[in-house]
Amino acid sequence: MAGMFDNSIVLEVQRANDIVDVIGEHVSLKRKGREMVGLCPFHDDHRPSMNVNNVKQIFKCFSCGAGGDIFKFVQMRENLTFPQAIERLAERAGIRIERRQRAKGKRQKYTPTGAEPAEDRQGAIEQVEDVDPNRLAKANAWAAERFRKNLDDEKMGKYARDYIADRQIDAESVKKWKIGLAVGSQDDLVKAAKARKAPMKLLEQAGLVVGQGRDKFVNRLMFTITDVTGRVIGFGGRTLDENGAKYINSPATVLFDKSNSLYGLEQARHEIVSTGTAVVVEGYTDCIMAHQVGCCNVVAALGTSFTAGHARMLRRYAKRVVLIFDSDVAGVEAANRALDVCLAQRIDIKIASVPEGKDPCDFILAAGKAGFQQLLDEAVDVFQFKWDRLKEKFHGDDTLAGKRAAVEEYIQAIATGLHAGEVPALDCGLRVNQISRIIGLDAKQINAELNKRIRQAQRSAGYDRNNRQVQSIDYGQGVFAAAQREVLEVLLNEPGLYETAMQKITADAFDVPILGQIATILFETLSADVETPLRKVLARIESVELGNCLTELAQAGQEKGNFESRLTGALDAIERCQAQKQIGAIESTEDQSEYLRRLYDNTGKRNSRNVGMV
Repeated sequence: MAGMFDNSIVLEVQRANDIVDVIGEHVSLKRKGREMVGLCPFHDDHRPSMNVNNVKQIFKCFSCGAGGDIFKFVQMRENLTFPQAIERLAERAGIRIERRQRAKGKRQKYTPTGAEPAEDRQGAIEQVEDVDPNRLAKANAWAAERFRKNLDDEKMGKYARDYIADRQIDAESVKKWKIGLAVGSQDDLVKAAKARKAPMKLLEQAGLVVGQGRDKFVNRLMFTITDVTGRVIGFGGRTLDENGAKYINSPATVLFDKSNSLYGLEQARHEIVSTGTAVVVEGYTDCIMAHQVGCCNVVAALGTSFTAGHARMLRRYAKRVVLIFDSDVAGVEAANRALDVCLAQRIDIKIASVPEGKDPCDFILAAGKAGFQQLLDEAVDVFQFKWDRLKEKFHGDDTLAGKRAAVEEYIQAIATGLHAGEVPALDCGLRVNQISRIIGLDAKQINAELNKRIRQAQRSAGYDRNNRQVQSIDYGQGVFAAAQREVLEVLLNEPGLYETAMQKITADAFDVPILGQIATILFETLSADVETPLRKVLARIESVELGNCLTELAQAGQEKGNFESRLTGALDAIERCQAQKQIGAIESTEDQSEYLRRLYDNTGKRNSRNVGMV
């Protein structure tokens, strides 16, 4: 591994973060045999294809190929570098590590547990050069604390506390949701940051400062937005003087994208997994009030349209979604669009409407937990909602264009549901007959239109899949490359055979680039400790691609078994190839699969028993 880290620190952080717990913060995991399985977050997964092994502390997706240890998962999931992933997981585990500032040309160095964290020194925020998600999260956390102090201030925060009391948000909720106050000054946050010698560039990158040193949020009640792991990723601000927009959010950053963020997911995740149901409301206070009365599986879409990104996030935790919407025209239209998104994402979706004239927050205050739960219990199926909408539009619009649009919307919903597997064939026939009766069109014509739209959805899905395919790893061609791979597959599963291998081969013999990189790390690790487990080898690898490759090799090797005989055969093949290379006689066109067939014939039957990752 690069000399940037002390390996003992990396291993300490790795040991302190169980991979099932870490991945479970991002995906709902279920036990299957000796492993855990869940929907892979690295591709559009509809059937659980990601396995997590708590013994080996690795994960592997058998669909898109993603794999590795906790560091690789966090690198991929949160778009972090290897050093940033270490910091992120150290912070999660409460391990204090400090990245020291370095002079030009010198490497950064990490200090072990017990070092004073940078943010503890008079509240200072570390200097940064690039956009580092961890630094932005620390800046946001510092700002959240500043907003909290403003709210608690006896004089400055009184009018905001009065507003909170008027909305009947209790003190426990204020603390739980990290509600704060951005005061009326244009530079309150700027002055506080300068006093702590924090760089303005960092605050600008976090979206806290705009223009010439002006605060982004002024005279607003501040709602702290966290990701599912509890990091502060952004803010929502509600005006307290009716100047400007009623609500504004943080701008898009490397941490925050409102199309892929849900307010309250951190607080609601466990209850969503437990109940299998996620409830989606529109606003911050709607979500807070639901939790306050005890309905803790509720999240909010940050006042924006419900997106495919939101649907994919919820699908990892929930079996079904109930959407709560306002009963006005804008609310109905927003809900209708959200239903289409959920259908396309293969989510079991129902919809409920609060009584006219109330928003969910007011309704919960009036009806309490029991009334809100009854509202959820009475939520209607997506197709019932669409059918009622069709009838209302069809009979309420006298224009041909209006009637046609209403029918097409319903047909599109059925086609989307059919493609997603959400509409049984019998139900489809009944719905086609319903449409036929209301518009007087032959069922065959309706079915033809449905089939056309299903084919369009299939082509679109195929295009998306092709563009999301993970690049295949180049393991080289021919006998020599296949034998190199065999050696690594064996040693990753039976490290005790390293002493046998080292008598005939060194890492320099691996001429396939990616295999050579793995061999160098593996041989170096095993030479120090021949019993080194796979997770420790992964901890020495910074590259996500190398992590994927190593996990794939380990999995392939375990499925094949016969470790000793396979190693003997592979080493003999390498020895022959090297000898032939020296006299220029090696045949470069021999097929890899043919080599493996002959290798297995010579060394015993391949063990094809499917043993998963254990």
